[in-house]
Amino acid sequence: MDPVRLLDRLDPGAPLAERHLWLIEVLQWVRGTDGDARASVARLQVLLDTAQARPGWVRRWRAWWRRFTDTVDLAPLLADHGFAPRTAFLSEFGHRVRKKLLPGTPETTDLGALFDLLLPTADDVRWLRALDSQTLHRLHALLFSPSPDEPAATGAGLWERSLLDALVFCVGQITATGYAAEIRVRMSEAAKSERTFHQLPVDMEDLRDAVLAHGVHSAEVQAAATHLRTQLDACRHAAYSVYTHLDAHGVSVGIVFRLRQLRERVLRAKSLLDCLQSAQPERATAALLADLAQMGHDNRSLRALIASSSHLTAAKVAERSAESGEHYITRDAAEYRQMLGKAAGGGALIGITTWVKFALYGLGLSLFWNGFAAGLNYAFFFVLVQLLHWTVATKQPAVTAPAMVAKLRDIRQPGAVRRFVDEVANLLRSQIAAILGNVGLVIPVVMLISGLLSAFTGASMIDAEKAQHVLHDMQLLGPTALFAALTGVLLFSSSIIAGWVENWFVFHRLDSAIRHNPRTTRWLGRARADRWAGFLRRNISGLAANISLGLMLGIVPAFAEFFGLGLQVRHVTLSAGQVAAAAMSLGGDVLREPAFWSAVAGVAVVGPINLAVSFYLAFRLALKAQAINDAHRSRIYAALRHRLRHAPLSFLLPPRPGAEPPPDASDDGLSADAPDTETTRG
Repeated sequence: MDPVRLLDRLDPGAPLAERHLWLIEVLQWVRGTDGDARASVARLQVLLDTAQARPGWVRRWRAWWRRFTDTVDLAPLLADHGFAPRTAFLSEFGHRVRKKLLPGTPETTDLGALFDLLLPTADDVRWLRALDSQTLHRLHALLFSPSPDEPAATGAGLWERSLLDALVFCVGQITATGYAAEIRVRMSEAAKSERTFHQLPVDMEDLRDAVLAHGVHSAEVQAAATHLRTQLDACRHAAYSVYTHLDAHGVSVGIVFRLRQLRERVLRAKSLLDCLQSAQPERATAALLADLAQMGHDNRSLRALIASSSHLTAAKVAERSAESGEHYITRDAAEYRQMLGKAAGGGALIGITTWVKFALYGLGLSLFWNGFAAGLNYAFFFVLVQLLHWTVATKQPAVTAPAMVAKLRDIRQPGAVRRFVDEVANLLRSQIAAILGNVGLVIPVVMLISGLLSAFTGASMIDAEKAQHVLHDMQLLGPTALFAALTGVLLFSSSIIAGWVENWFVFHRLDSAIRHNPRTTRWLGRARADRWAGFLRRNISGLAANISLGLMLGIVPAFAEFFGLGLQVRHVTLSAGQVAAAAMSLGGDVLREPAFWSAVAGVAVVGPINLAVSFYLAFRLALKAQAINDAHRSRIYAALRHRLRHAPLSFLLPPRPGAEPPPDASDDGLSADAPDTETTRG
C-alpha cells in the first residue's frame, strides 16, 4: 500500500474498531513480508518523511492519539502483558488454547489484547530492536512532542504516570504471590523473618511520591529506585528458598509456575524502572516494547508453558527414579550372580502369570474386560515379584537410566564421563543377567505347568488352534519388532507414572499423615500405622510402576482394538512363556516347523528392543533433567564408542576381581583417539 494513502486514511473521529484497524495496517506495512528488519526500519523512515511533509496529518494524529489514550490504559499493558492472567497452570493452559483457537478483535479497550494484533510475529521484535537512535528521536519528536500551542507539561507526563502505575501493578502482584499460603509456608525461616514482601509496597509508594514531587531524574528518585531494586532482589531471593523445600519434599507444577511468574514480574518491574530513569527514553521505550512483543509471542506457546513449568518436576521425577534404579545395577560378579537368582525367581512367577493369562482368556470375556483382567493379572504378579525382591527383565532401564545420568551432574569434573560409561556397561550386564534369568526359568515353569495340566486334565495350557495363533503372532518378520518397541514405551511410561506418584506422595506428606493422623492410628494402631507409613514410603514407586505397567500391558491393546489398530504388547519374558506354552501344546513335531523357529527368533529380538526403547526414552528425559548440553552429549557418545571398540566384553560380562580397568578409564583417554576428538566439542 502507498504510504500517502495509508496516512490519509487516519480519522480521529472513526469508530473504535476502525481506529485500531488503521494502526494495525500501518504496523503491518512497516513489518512487510520479507522478514528483513533493516527493510522494516527503512519503511518506517519513509513513513516519517511522508508524515513530516504533511503538517495537517500531524494535527490529525495528535487528535487520534488523545482519543486513543483516553480510551485505553497503557499501564496494564506495561505491567501484565506476557504474563498468565491466571495463577493456576491448568487454567493458563486452557487460556492459551482458547487464544490459539479463537480470533481476537480490534474492537477492544484492552491494550494487551490489541497489542497481540499490533505486533503478532517475531519479525516485529527484530525490527523494534533494530531501530537506530536517530529514527527513534524523529519518531518521538513527530508523534509525541507537544505542539507549540499546547501548554507546557508540569510534573510527570502521561508516559511517566503510566510507568508508575505499571510499577504499582507489578509490585502488587509480586506481593500477592509472596503472601500466598502455598508459597509462604515453604519459604525458609530466614526469608520469613526478613519480611521482604511486607516492605515492598512501602518502597514503591516512596518512589511514586519522589517522582511526583521532584521529577524522574532527581536525586530523591535515584535513591528511592535503588532501594526498590534492592527490595525486589530480596523478594526474589526469598522466593528462591521455596525451591529448597520443593527439592526435599516433592514438586508441584502449580507452585513452580507461580514462582516463575514471580521471577518474571520482578524482572519486568526492573525493566520499568530502567525505562523510567533512562537518559535515552526513546531507546528504553523501544527496548521495552520489543520485550513485551517477545513475551507475548513466547507466552502464546503451549510447549513453552509445559516445558518451563514441568522442568523441575521432570528433574525430581528423574531423581526419584534414580533412587529406585540404583539397586537394579550390578557392578561385580557377586552382584551379577545375585541378579541371575532374582531374575530366575521372577521368571518362575511370570510362568504362573502366563498360565493365568490363558485361563482368563478361556473365560470368553468381552474385549475390554478381557484386557482389564489381563492387566490385573500382570499387575498382581509384578507386585508379587517386587515384594519377594525378585526381578522382571527390561523393566529396569527406565529407572536405571536416571541413576546413570546422575553421574553426570558434575560432568566437568575429571572422570565424570568415564563413570557414566561404566554405569552403561553395568546396566547392560545387569539386563543380560535379568533376561537370561527370566527366560531361563519361565520356559521350564510353563512347560512344567503345561505337562501337569496334560497329565491331570488331559488338556494342555492352550489348545492347538490358540498355539498356532501364538506362533503366528510372534513371527520375526511380522510386526513383532514394532510391538516390542511399543512395549518399551509402556515400560518407560510406567517409570514416569512411578516418579509422579512418588513425588505426589512425598509432596503431600502422606507417610506422615498415615503415621500420625488420629483417625489412621485409631484404625490401625500406632505401631502398625508406623510400619505402613514406612512400607509405603519405601515401596510406593515400585508399586505404582508395577501396577501401572501391568494395567497398561492389558488395557492398551484392548483400547487400541476399539479403533481397529490391532496393537499388541511384546515383553520378552511373557513372550517366551507364551511360545513355550504353544510348543508344549503342539508337541515335539513343532521343532520341525519353520514358524516355531521364526517365533523363537522373534522372542530373541523382543528383549533388546524392549531394553533399547525404554532406556533411550528414560535417558533422554534424564539428560534434559540434568541440563546436559549438546557438547557434553558428544563427549558421552564418543566415550561410549571408544569403550565399545576397545572393551566390548565389558558390556556383557562382569569384571574379574583385580582386573585392569578398560583402556578409557579416564576422560583424557579420549584425546588419544583421533576420530573421537573430532566429535567432541566440550
